[in-house]
Amino acid sequence: MPSPKPLVLSIECLSCASCVGRVERGLSQLDGVSNVAVNLATERAHLDRTGDAQPQDVVQKLAELGYPARTNTITFSVQSMSCASCTGRVARLLQAQDGVLTADVNLATETATVAFIEGAVEPDSLAHIVSEAGFPAEIKDGSQSQDQAERRAEEATELSRKLLIASVFALPVFIMEMGSHAFPPFHHLIHETIGQKASWVLQFVLTTVVLFGPGRMFYQKGIPALVKGAPDMNSLVAVGTSAACLYSVVATFFPALIPAAVRAVYFEATAVIVVLILLGRFLEARAKGKTGAAIQKLLGLQVKTANVLRNGEIASVPIDALALGDVVVVKPGERVAVDGEVLSGQSHIDESMITGEPVPVEKGVGSPVTGGTVNGAGSLQFKATRVGSETTLAQIIKMVEEAQGAKLSIQGLVDKITLWFVPAVMMVAALTVFVWLIFGPDPAPTLALVAGVSVLIIACPCAMGLATPTSIMVGTRRAAELGVLFRKGDALQQLNDIDVIALDKTGTITEGRPELTDLGVVDGFDRTEVLCKISSVEVLSEHPIADALVRAAEREQVERKAVSDFEAIAGHGVGGSVDGEKVLVGADRLMALQGIDVTALQAVERELAERGRTALYAAIGGKIAAVIGVSDPIKAHIATAIKALHAQGLKVAMITGDKQATADVIAQEIGVDTVIAGVLPEGKVKALESLSGDGARVAFVGDGINDAPALASADVGIAIGTGTDVAIESADVVLMSGDLRGVVNALEVSRRTMRNIKENLFWAFAYNTALIPVAAGVLYPAFGVLLSPVLAAGAMALSSVFVLTNALRLCRITPILSEQEAVVHPKSTSKLVVAEGGVS
Repeated sequence: MPSPKPLVLSIECLSCASCVGRVERGLSQLDGVSNVAVNLATERAHLDRTGDAQPQDVVQKLAELGYPARTNTITFSVQSMSCASCTGRVARLLQAQDGVLTADVNLATETATVAFIEGAVEPDSLAHIVSEAGFPAEIKDGSQSQDQAERRAEEATELSRKLLIASVFALPVFIMEMGSHAFPPFHHLIHETIGQKASWVLQFVLTTVVLFGPGRMFYQKGIPALVKGAPDMNSLVAVGTSAACLYSVVATFFPALIPAAVRAVYFEATAVIVVLILLGRFLEARAKGKTGAAIQKLLGLQVKTANVLRNGEIASVPIDALALGDVVVVKPGERVAVDGEVLSGQSHIDESMITGEPVPVEKGVGSPVTGGTVNGAGSLQFKATRVGSETTLAQIIKMVEEAQGAKLSIQGLVDKITLWFVPAVMMVAALTVFVWLIFGPDPAPTLALVAGVSVLIIACPCAMGLATPTSIMVGTRRAAELGVLFRKGDALQQLNDIDVIALDKTGTITEGRPELTDLGVVDGFDRTEVLCKISSVEVLSEHPIADALVRAAEREQVERKAVSDFEAIAGHGVGGSVDGEKVLVGADRLMALQGIDVTALQAVERELAERGRTALYAAIGGKIAAVIGVSDPIKAHIATAIKALHAQGLKVAMITGDKQATADVIAQEIGVDTVIAGVLPEGKVKALESLSGDGARVAFVGDGINDAPALASADVGIAIGTGTDVAIESADVVLMSGDLRGVVNALEVSRRTMRNIKENLFWAFAYNTALIPVAAGVLYPAFGVLLSPVLAAGAMALSSVFVLTNALRLCRITPILSEQEAVVHPKSTSKLVVAEGGVS
């Protein structure tokens, strides 16, 4: 009977001894689990596992009990992976460890992302296990993106050196052997000078230098992998070249063992195969460096030092030493160090590297500035509001890295195939040799060797492993350059399948900065006094309409008063006490809720709505006091963006908290066909559900705090980057420019990337499916054609280079809607819908 395996887990929500007892009883009920001990102080559970009990079963049971196990995710940098079989091997190795829940390995980014149970396994031990398997691994941190770029550059340089050495020694071998076949006088010259025996010995010496010099890497990695029962691409190369070389060695030094009719050497094939595969590896390394350029470009935006005002003097300090509240001085032409708010000065800042918008933005006192952007001709002083890993640039780098390391669902098919691909190829190669030896014509051994080696060499699954991740890397990189950040890599695929785009109104369709346009006061109330009390309450609210009322009061120099008992009523409005009187500001539903009669102002409210104003009421002391008209300017290019979405075959939807009349005015102005109006914040999720009722996949675009649930529940959540952090954290895609045109460009990137992935996968799979039979000799009986191992090596290298080159085509994606672009393809029969949360 196997000895029990201990398991330690960290547990959340433990608060008392009864919690401990419940967890212990629940875990003890699992088959194969014994000796359960839960420690309340350390919040850890210790248990023994026997039989088939898995850590995942324990985690699931804890979740059912209401005491979830703490899990974490960590990313490792993994070296020496060369093909899809390598990534599969690393993934299987990690997933076999107790405490590991999932492991996603990416060949293009050379990373492994592991979700694990805290306490059950340590990240350092996982890195050690992977390193012991021949794939040096270490925990990835923010500084390693630069290290990885340097390592890739060094790898390309090292491969170019090996390629040069291998080429120098392989060229004479190729000339001596193939020159004799292609040019008979040269064959006679070899025989009359050094002789065939000496020629073969010389070829052996030169080939040995190639194999044990530049080609040693294939044997160092391939043979151990083969012995462990997990062959990879290196194993295929090692076995194929070894077979060809061994046959040639026997023909050279032990000729009596091989019949004279089939006595030949294949040193030139062995040496040239190594050269061609090194050439492919070199080209791959260079292309990988280009696919990872997005991170390097972003890292290049980070400044190393900043000028900080301390004790009245400017001092240059390292960026890591900046603290919140530090006053940073930005001189003309300098890059902004961190995120902040301008305290003094005026300038224009180029934010194109962050937002994708080429026009510099004017900055003055109170304006936000973003780290990594470039200052113009003016000088600024700003207060640091975000430093270190909290800056916008640091978050962008993190988002891009996470998106590039993502595994799309389409990759699942590739993983299943590559899991058995290399072992299957080796079996096919063995079967090929056997069939040729039994049924092949003379010289059967020679033909069997050629066919077997060709199968091994041509079937290397490099292209399969690179097909998806390289396209993701380049696609997300280009999207970032256009101001579109895919927070989750799988959003690339999901966005491609979207049928309906639902839009929030405030901050998405409109500027999100409404202005007070009308204030009608009931007889018996003083307008200035009403505005004073309204603004006093609204200053405590975070809603854009509240800002409009406060700004109006400031423009009219109306002083504010102290407020007590402030209350924000989601979707209805706000309330508070001023000078002992209850002040309420909100929609008619708030007045109805509080039992306040608004009959005296209903006609004015309807008239405001017909003019496209958002109409609110104000009540003081339990009586209706005023009707308020607020208008939020519509963003430029909205109509153009909507027409472009229609041109892509999408339906569009506007969900708003405004009344139907107000919403209809906006809809008519921007070309919206259908509006869902009067929707409270909590009703947005239901509105999305109604849009997807017929199986349609819905993307929601929003920017406010009350948009977070809808962003999270939509098939794809798209957040306006100028919105709140809560909204951005809930989204799958972030538009840094705050412009709806970014949605059009995000869709274009998604569709082009998915098409690119499918092209790569078709090439990789079709190539192997078609050429393995050719390499095995299926064409020989009818046409006398047998693929040379040298051509097989060239074709194998070409397939990987093709996949990488095809992925790099995504760098040329151009925005459908640029800064100067007007209407795009206005013809459409699609419908449009628009969305905003309630008034407060």
